[in-house]
Amino acid sequence: MKLKLISVAALLSLSMGIAAHAAEGELVIGTEGAYPPFSMADANGNVTGFDADVGNAVCEKLALKCRFVVQAFDGLIPALNAKRFDVIISGMSITEERGKQIDFSRSYGEFPNNFIAKKGTELADAKDIETLKADLSGLRVGVQGGTTHAAYVEKNMPDVQLMTYDTLDQMQIDLASGRLDSSFADASAQSDFLAKPDGAEFQMVDVVIDSSSDATLGTGLGIGIRKDETELKEKINEALCELGREGTLKTSSEKWFKMDISQTCD
Repeated sequence: MKLKLISVAALLSLSMGIAAHAAEGELVIGTEGAYPPFSMADANGNVTGFDADVGNAVCEKLALKCRFVVQAFDGLIPALNAKRFDVIISGMSITEERGKQIDFSRSYGEFPNNFIAKKGTELADAKDIETLKADLSGLRVGVQGGTTHAAYVEKNMPDVQLMTYDTLDQMQIDLASGRLDSSFADASAQSDFLAKPDGAEFQMVDVVIDSSSDATLGTGLGIGIRKDETELKEKINEALCELGREGTLKTSSEKWFKMDISQTCD
């Protein structure tokens, strides 16, 4: 990793694993920037959202400055391994499949997932997972490509017409225009769509799908780290535990989601 000597005092303030990641005192973070309220990038590349808060808070704990790099979600892991940035913070679920390519920090949050359906349809009234699967059969279901949502539908609902999108915005445009019958995403993203004029004719299906439903959905949100960066992982885990104990993750979670999705150390 790039490193320019700052000063002896500055280097001593960074423990051994972290110094190798301090490019002029920066920790470079890859994020999607188009998945509200996790991460949103404006025209100038400024990133806000829950994951931006998490990244900035971790950087503060590590005495580093954050720099965010916006990257399409399905390209985040290849870009991390190509050393385009140091870590991924982008609402990424910790899964066994992703764990074959990269390592993860401890979980810093977990969110339930839901399908959306047009009001008045049989799908909208589904109350259990088996009814939900039956009602979705043959329908056009939108997901964001490269996500656990896509993997879950592919594995568990082979009879749907699965449509993948690069961004949430693209998926929601097709849902509102009638080119999709339903979409599957985390409850926060779905609620964000329902609050817009385009979402007025839709509702959340009551069936909540979380990590206990299927291992495909992962075990919470984690910070992606290259497999050879064990010391950085340790320091990030320490920072996340401190942020959890201090209530920083809870405060940011409630700010962006109106609920506490944070996970803390035991």
